[in-house]
Amino acid sequence: MTPEVHYAKTRDGTSIAFQVVGEGEMDLLFVPGFASNLIWNWELPSYAHLLRRLSSFCRLIIVDRRGCGLSDRLSPQDLPPLEILADDLGVVLDAIGSERASLFGTQDGAMFCSLFAATHPERVDRLILFTLDPGGHQPWEGAWGREEREAYLARIAGGWGTPAFARWQIEPRAPSVADDPRILEWYTAWQQLAASPSTAEALFRLYLDSDVQPVLSSIRVPTLVLHRVGDRIDPIEESRFVARLIPEARLIELPGEDHQWFVGDTDPIADSIEEFLTGVRHAQDLDRVLATVLVTDIVDSTRRAAEAGDAAWKELLAAHHERVRAQLARFRGHEVDTAGDGFLATFDGPARAVRCAQAIGEAIDPLGLEIRAGAHTGEIELAGEHIRGIAVHIGARVAALAGPGEVLVSQTVKDLVAGSALTFEDRGIHELKGVPDRWRIFAAAPAD
Repeated sequence: MTPEVHYAKTRDGTSIAFQVVGEGEMDLLFVPGFASNLIWNWELPSYAHLLRRLSSFCRLIIVDRRGCGLSDRLSPQDLPPLEILADDLGVVLDAIGSERASLFGTQDGAMFCSLFAATHPERVDRLILFTLDPGGHQPWEGAWGREEREAYLARIAGGWGTPAFARWQIEPRAPSVADDPRILEWYTAWQQLAASPSTAEALFRLYLDSDVQPVLSSIRVPTLVLHRVGDRIDPIEESRFVARLIPEARLIELPGEDHQWFVGDTDPIADSIEEFLTGVRHAQDLDRVLATVLVTDIVDSTRRAAEAGDAAWKELLAAHHERVRAQLARFRGHEVDTAGDGFLATFDGPARAVRCAQAIGEAIDPLGLEIRAGAHTGEIELAGEHIRGIAVHIGARVAALAGPGEVLVSQTVKDLVAGSALTFEDRGIHELKGVPDRWRIFAAAPAD
């Protein structure tokens, strides 16, 4: 269930949207980057998982800043300076009766969290900053020049909220999921629901024009700085610099290349925040089991949705989901997740996974739909309703190689189904993005 949305009213009458999740003893106010929508954020499983992790040990307050998402929209000419955005955080805390809270800001949201912590230390327990670009003079390589900056702003103004612009952003900002078509659909809608192109341009210009370096040395609350070492947008030197400016700040360099905090391996982020706030790192109940992972998605779903229209596509998608779930039940598959038109499922036998994928293809054929599917057998980690591990990534990468109507499998699957009467065609050796080694891939022959 998506958490209820509440509104706090500022002195100038602006409505600031926020959600409250969890019932922990401490409050954590989370301010994402300006691309945010309190409802749509929860539609991406990895984003929802990370928010639930945070709310498991605190009362999490999530904010859409003014001008974005579900808060009052503003014209680009009326966007406020950072100090007003910082003041809005106090308004939200007042609305929920919180005298003190820890602050967690990502990207430009970290800017006004820093300002609020420096100017209102009596209301801030701890401060957490993820990939903060402090602005001003940047003593590290890769800093943007004026021409690069203006070119990027022009691209926002001309492309924000379009699939082409979203695809261009995803590749460097979320490389671990760049090949997943469901991410492109979610990301495109996320931008559209967060801000208009002109507002997005104005907000990013405000971000680039701001300089909080003088503020950082005045922060006197315990501070945690988080940054992924391989970030392709903001180099790790940026957060090393920020951590040096903030007195006694703690820097944790996390593995990964993703700039967006809500994709990739997100649990180390939640683990680090939990340990910083509570003093302990919660040990999740993990069980490691051998399973076959099956990943499916509808071929050309974006085009089909555009051709059918919203109402017809929604009805067609419901019929697809019903038929997929019927086959999962038939072949003893366990549905783990669905996002848009794709399914992630596990099986205790690889032959059942392959036959299920073939049966799904036959079941949805009368609907005029085709799927692509990929399967891999390996060890996975069970964490509540979620699964993790390299086997999940391999299954997704194998599925991404499949063509319309194809069921591709790793050699591990092929070797385990000997004697099952399934036949396969060798599709050669492939490098799977983000996965070590090279993998021989096979296509399951059409079912009789």
